[in-house]
Amino acid sequence: QVQLVESGGGLVQAGGSLRLSCAASVRTFSRYAMAWFRQAPGKEREFVGTINWTGGSIYYADSVKGRFTISRENAKNTVYLQMNRLKPEDTAVYYCAAGVISGGSWSRADYWGQGTQVTVSS
Repeated sequence: QVQLVESGGGLVQAGGSLRLSCAASVRTFSRYAMAWFRQAPGKEREFVGTINWTGGSIYYADSVKGRFTISRENAKNTVYLQMNRLKPEDTAVYYCAAGVISGGSWSRADYWGQGTQVTVSS
């Protein structure tokens, strides 16, 4: 069983930055592609970005491209989401997921974290 634990959420003013972490309790962490999703109140869960197992292939949703950066440290079983120039519309619960990339796209999540709240005030 894989456990994913997100941390780093909080309240920040618009224009500020936060870095989220997702720690995985699995020895085979490096075999998984990782992704970040977010869900705002009353909205469906939204794809934020994904990173393959080597960290050499990273994709972002258009809404965060140029502001957010995903990285991973396989030696620490951790994936990060650096969020800069935050906007009020980035307010959501942020989730990490471990899963599979197929054909260059995120295919499925095998495991989810519990989420961490990010609130951006205007």
